[in-house]
Order: sequence, then structure tokens, then C-alpha cells
Amino acid sequence: MISKRHPRGGAALFFLLLCAFILGTGINCGAKETRFEKREFAIETADGRLIPIHTELARTDDERARGLMNRPSLPDGEGMLFIFEREQIVSFWMKNTVIPLSIAFIRTDGRIIEIRDMQALDVASVSSTRSVRYALEVPQGWFARAGIAAGDYLRLGDF
Repeated sequence: MISKRHPRGGAALFFLLLCAFILGTGINCGAKETRFEKREFAIETADGRLIPIHTELARTDDERARGLMNRPSLPDGEGMLFIFEREQIVSFWMKNTVIPLSIAFIRTDGRIIEIRDMQALDVASVSSTRSVRYALEVPQGWFARAGIAAGDYLRLGDF
């Protein structure tokens, strides 16, 4: 017996292969994409210089969980400010984050209390040693290149 090929069989196979490819590559197929509010701040150094920083704000649990994951790059002078409801010990990891980062842990008044480096894709936790209200992630080494250190202040203005 000779079987006839279904006239749409090739199209159906192509469609299934295309779907498998899209799922495998992680292309967004209508899933809700996280959009972060953008805001510019300045960091005041001990010698009175003001260093601008362009940030995306992570305010909600979902935004904080997403953070800078799956970003291919982050230019100097840009970062993400994680905002918490109250001062607390906070922990971060670099799961699905391919950009090496530096993180500043910041009190409610804007004072940077410590700066730490984090390595790409490292799932070990990096925690603040004291309670903080904010954490600012930037490209690794940017704080040092800009002359920013613990004791400097993130000027939050009316934020």
C-alpha cells in the first residue's frame, strides 16, 4: 500500500520545529517583559564632587528578583537601584547575570556603607554587613573608576 503525504505535513513540522527553537533560545513569545522606571541621581564624594548615575529602579519583589539578569552589557555611569521597604540585611546573587558587577549597600539617608564586587553567574550570596534600605549595582569597578567609596552619599533628592 502506498501512503499519500498530507499536503500540510511539511508546514506543521516546520511550525513545531520553529516553536522548539523559540523555546530553546528564550525569545520572548508574548511573556510579560519587566520594564523598569528610570531615574537619574548623583553621588556626592567626600571632596564634594557630584557624580551622575543613570539608574533603573527595582521596587517590587518581581523587579528585584529580575534585576540585571540576562543583560548582555551595562555601560559605565548606569546601574540598577534596588529599593526596599525598610532597612534590613539584604543578599544578592548573580544567577543568570553575565555582567560582572559592583554593588553599593546604602542606608536610608543615602550614605554608602560598603561596596563589594560580584562575579558573573556566581550563585554565592553577597550580603550587606549592616541593615540598608538601598543597593546600587553598576559595572564592576565603576565606583573605583569614578572615585566613589564607602562614606560617600547617594543624593536621593525628593525621592
